[in-house]
Amino acid sequence: MAHQYTADILWERGDQTFTDNRYSRRHTIRLDGGLEVAGSSSPLVVPLPYSDPAAMDPEEAFVASLSSCHMLWFFSIAVRSGFCVDRYADHAVGVMAANQNRKFWVSRVTLHPAVTFSGRQPTPEELADMHHQAHEECFIANSVKTEVVVEPQTTGE
Repeated sequence: MAHQYTADILWERGDQTFTDNRYSRRHTIRLDGGLEVAGSSSPLVVPLPYSDPAAMDPEEAFVASLSSCHMLWFFSIAVRSGFCVDRYADHAVGVMAANQNRKFWVSRVTLHPAVTFSGRQPTPEELADMHHQAHEECFIANSVKTEVVVEPQTTGE
């Protein structure tokens, strides 16, 4: 079964010159459910004021999609394993580096999920296995060549 996802991107020049390369990279991203998000280039790539640090850049969106996909699969696996998740927090970190051809790419994304459970607590082995399964099932992780590392964090009960 194939699924299709859409995103509409809109940028307009307005009264900017454009040909001098001094134009705003801020744009609108409209997702298929209707949500609109401000998008921009990363200020780490295109300097201010031509980037908007308050907007989502493609690199942040990429890291967030890997983190979100892992979390959603983790939930599914936790439920099937009989665990009740009360809280899930992740501080995902993406690293952009040059490859052998000097082309930049997001070479590594490290997830740092911290999960709090109520009721029966998973053993460290069960927790590691659930994260491993979530990584194996994640549609986004299966779609990219970026190394995705999962480093579960411990939480207090």
